[in-house]
Amino acid sequence: MENLFLLSTTMEFGDIPIIPIIIATAVLLFIVLFLRFVPLTLWISAISSGAKVSIGALIGMRLRKVSPVHIVRPLIKCTKANIPIPVGQLEAHYLAGGRVDAVINALIAAHRANIELPFDKATAIDLAGRDVFEAVRMSVNPKVIETPMISAMAVNGIEVKAVARITVRTNIQRLVGGAGEATIVARVGEGIVTTIGSAQSHRDVLENPDRISKTVLGKGLDAGTAYEILSIDIADVDVGRNIGAQLQIEQAEADKKIAEAKAEERRALAVAQEQEMRAEVERMRAKVVEAEAEVPLAYAEALRTGRISAEEYLGLQNKKADTKMRENIGSANMEMSINQPK
Repeated sequence: MENLFLLSTTMEFGDIPIIPIIIATAVLLFIVLFLRFVPLTLWISAISSGAKVSIGALIGMRLRKVSPVHIVRPLIKCTKANIPIPVGQLEAHYLAGGRVDAVINALIAAHRANIELPFDKATAIDLAGRDVFEAVRMSVNPKVIETPMISAMAVNGIEVKAVARITVRTNIQRLVGGAGEATIVARVGEGIVTTIGSAQSHRDVLENPDRISKTVLGKGLDAGTAYEILSIDIADVDVGRNIGAQLQIEQAEADKKIAEAKAEERRALAVAQEQEMRAEVERMRAKVVEAEAEVPLAYAEALRTGRISAEEYLGLQNKKADTKMRENIGSANMEMSINQPK
């Protein structure tokens, strides 16, 4: 019996005991697995800070592929800041793709500044893609947005250029679904253009630049945006081109080109009519020549048939020669009277 007991308790392989080695290996493996699933130093930090997190919760985070560091450290922050938030809500926000540390920083900043910011609202802002911590900072410390150079034309045709500085702070309640900085700049630019355009003279704008800021500020341009406009200040105002005179010059140039085009059209029409008249004259001349060519034939036919005698034909020829001579003498006398000096 004694030999069987020694065999069952030692089970030596040569001179090496097997059971103690197996037990030691199992204990070492358990310690390794425990340290793998349970960040011991992180758990000790949470317990010493008063944050309520159990070892089972840490193991569950490992099984759900949640980094305990990204949950426990923000939990320690909010515990020290006296902002009670359950571990499950932090883990749910992490699994949704949110930035837990940024949300906790925003909650702490809002708590210190007496700004009402519930945890659900902060997580919604973070999941919407906005920087919730930066939004809280802008609520405490307003931001100044400078517009680009905005140009508009007064009623008298003079261009006025202006640059405005917009002081805004975040409106936490409208941060989800509200328009951003680009909308604020666009609306202020539109208001500046409208105000300058309604001024009778550019001098009115130069003398009272605060008129622009007061008019634009009274339009409620921050409606539907994630910001609240605190002030609009005109940083720079300058006179640009005389757009009215330039437009008149361009209009006069356009009218001139139109008149020239119409004159060219009339000239082309006159040339076409002249060419048509010349063609008509040439056709008439051709008909006259054709008719004159038939006269000798008619005379020959008349002489042949006896409807006219030779003496009558010669008399007609003499009359024609006499008429032509008189026409030549008359033309020569007229030219001499014209050329004779007075």
